Amino acid sequence: MHGGPAMTHEYMECFETFFQRQEFEFYEYDQLGSYYSDQPTDSSLWTTERFVEEVEQVRRAIGADSTNFFVLGSSWGGILAMEYALKYQNNIKGLLISNMMASAPDYGKYADDVLAKQMKPEILAEIKSLEAKKDFASPRYMELLLPNYYHEHICRLKDWPDGLNRSMKHVNGEIYTMMQGPSEFGISGRLAKWDVKNRLHEITVPTLMIGAKYDTMDPKAMEEQSKLVKNGLYLYCPNGSHLSMWDDQQVYMNGVIGFIKGVSGATQ
Repeated sequence: MHGGPAMTHEYMECFETFFQRQEFEFYEYDQLGSYYSDQPTDSSLWTTERFVEEVEQVRRAIGADSTNFFVLGSSWGGILAMEYALKYQNNIKGLLISNMMASAPDYGKYADDVLAKQMKPEILAEIKSLEAKKDFASPRYMELLLPNYYHEHICRLKDWPDGLNRSMKHVNGEIYTMMQGPSEFGISGRLAKWDVKNRLHEITVPTLMIGAKYDTMDPKAMEEQSKLVKNGLYLYCPNGSHLSMWDDQQVYMNGVIGFIKGVSGATQ
């Protein structure tokens, strides 16, 4: 399940080569409102509750169940995966949360207290000035964020992969801003108060929490989450950022495949 909200599956195309080698049956889908799906304009549709039911609709459509159904959610997809597990974990064999903290306020605090302080003060001041004026449409906003935040904490590859560039190009900005806020630098939309950290103990299915050194998400928080669920493991990507499936690919993919095989009782 892709991030955003309202990004696309395209940045997750890197799973295809690795999963095909394992002969995994896997599905990437664009959530409602995303580029390759219908894009209704009813703002009441953009709730975690409706997105959870959409996941369940997909599960039923592909005929998956607790004997074979693994849910992998990246970023916002991780929020969705946690929410889905809290309602429908009886339908899941394993859960993978890729680079998403269980508390949006904690994510925002980490952005402000840790990552923002790694920027040059003059750069941060200009970003904050644009945000204070809500001048998010200014080309300068992304001119500042791309080299100073996105290339540091979203994807650290010098040349971004084609799939990621297409996902960025195809994002539905209206839904993204409504739910996440204007950028990945913190969170200020409808999800700003989302927090299920105190409910993680309810998740009993085998769960892999994935964190990375340079991530927008606190890797220590990701490790803690692996201990808060009943049956958790932690995968740390020492060279990765938010999209560590790209910038720490071997560690990430080996860990994900190893987890799926381990839960399935298969050998490496």
